[in-house]
Amino acid sequence: MPRGPKGEKRPADVNARAVMIAKIATGEEPEDYGKADAEGKNPAAVALGRMGGKARAAGLSARKRKEIAKRAAKVRWGD
Repeated sequence: MPRGPKGEKRPADVNARAVMIAKIATGEEPEDYGKADAEGKNPAAVALGRMGGKARAAGLSARKRKEIAKRAAKVRWGD
């Protein structure tokens, strides 16, 4: 089954999607049907994911950051 941008399940078939919408409208299925479950995630991992590049940059030395930047520029600009 295809997934939406937030991980929710969506029927691939137009008719199946229409049936799902009708079931939600009549109360046979909950409105949050198919949404991804965020409660199973580790809160510490979520917090680290939010920090992303800032946390990584803080842990690197200036020399290492410079090496990474040079390598990225070389790949991007082809020198």
